Amino acid sequence: MAMVTLQTAAEMEAAQKAAASGESKNPLAGMNVLTAQGQEPGQKGIQITEKALKRIRVAMAKESVSPEQGGLRVGIQGGGCSGLSYNIRFDTQPRERDRVYAFGEGLATVGDPTDGKAIRIFVDPKSFIYLHGMVLDFEETLMRQGFNFINPNSTKSCGCGSSFTA
Repeated sequence: MAMVTLQTAAEMEAAQKAAASGESKNPLAGMNVLTAQGQEPGQKGIQITEKALKRIRVAMAKESVSPEQGGLRVGIQGGGCSGLSYNIRFDTQPRERDRVYAFGEGLATVGDPTDGKAIRIFVDPKSFIYLHGMVLDFEETLMRQGFNFINPNSTKSCGCGSSFTA
C-alpha cells in the first residue's frame, strides 16, 4: 500500500531548506511529551505523549486492568523484517527487575475513565537497553491508528514501523 503525503508550497520550501542545511525534522515537534514521575526531563528513560496517556487509560479500562496494580508492558523481541520488534501488552504487575515508570498522576484527560490516576509502564532490563530515551506516542489518522515508538536508538526501521535495527 502506497502512502501519499500532501505538502503546501511553504512546507516543501522549508523541507528543502532543512535538507540543504543538514537539519533533520524533529519527530516530537508539536507534541506534549510527559516525563515519568521522579524523572528529570533530560534523563534517558521512557516518555509518553498526552495522546498515548489518554489511549492507554481507555484501553486499560476496557481490558479491566487496574492502574493501581497493573500497567502497560513495553518491550522488544527478536524478529520482524529489521531484526527487532516492539512488543506492547497489559500486565497485572511488574516483575522483580522491571523498571517502572508512572505517568499522568492528577492529569485528567478528556473521557478519562481513571479520573487522573497514574498509569504505569513496565520495561524489562533487556528491552531497556534498546528503549531508553524512547517516546511512546499514539497516532490517529485516516490511514492508520496505533502507537508510535519514537526511538533514538533505532538506526533503521521497516516501512510499517513495527520493527527496527539498533
